[in-house]
Formats: sequence, C-alpha cells, structure tokens
Amino acid sequence: MVNGGSRIEWECALGQGGTDRLILWPQGSRVQRFVVELKVPRRSLASTIDEGARQMAGYMDRCGAEAGHLVIFDRENGRWEDRLFRRPATVDGVTIEVWDM
Repeated sequence: MVNGGSRIEWECALGQGGTDRLILWPQGSRVQRFVVELKVPRRSLASTIDEGARQMAGYMDRCGAEAGHLVIFDRENGRWEDRLFRRPATVDGVTIEVWDM
C-alpha cells in the first residue's frame, strides 16, 4: 500500500508475460494503471528500447494502463550525467516513456 490507497504490484503476471511493476492509483470511482518495466541492455541500447517498448505496449493493452515507463539501467562506463535521458517511443499508437540511466 502506498499513499492515498495506491498499490504497487511486483512481477505482475499479464497473460503470457509479466511486467516488473504495475502501479494502481485510485482516482475517485476509477483506478489509473501505470506499467513500469526495468531492463539491462544485453545487446545494443537501440534493440533494448525497441524490444522493451513492444513488450510494454502489449502489457499496457492487456491491463488497460494509461501510461508505461521503460527504465533501462545501462552498466556501461561513463559519466552518469552524460548517459541519463528520457524520450518517448511509440508502438502501434501507444506512447511509452523510455528512461536510460
């Protein structure tokens, strides 16, 4: 349970796959849903974003989420400030916020 009656579901099963976090936020008579997926790049950053965004779009569709956030933890060397970015990715008309750290 989080402030205001919100919940964070960990490793939430959504059909064939499971997202890392599903945030359920009560707003009066309805509940907002936000999907958060965490990734570590195994190949290239671009392929991680592409595959992760497609995965997220499916999760968002299955649970009726209003927003999705793909958070990538890049373990490559370099200054944190030089690597940190946020940008949108769109898959089949669904916009997902991509964060690289």
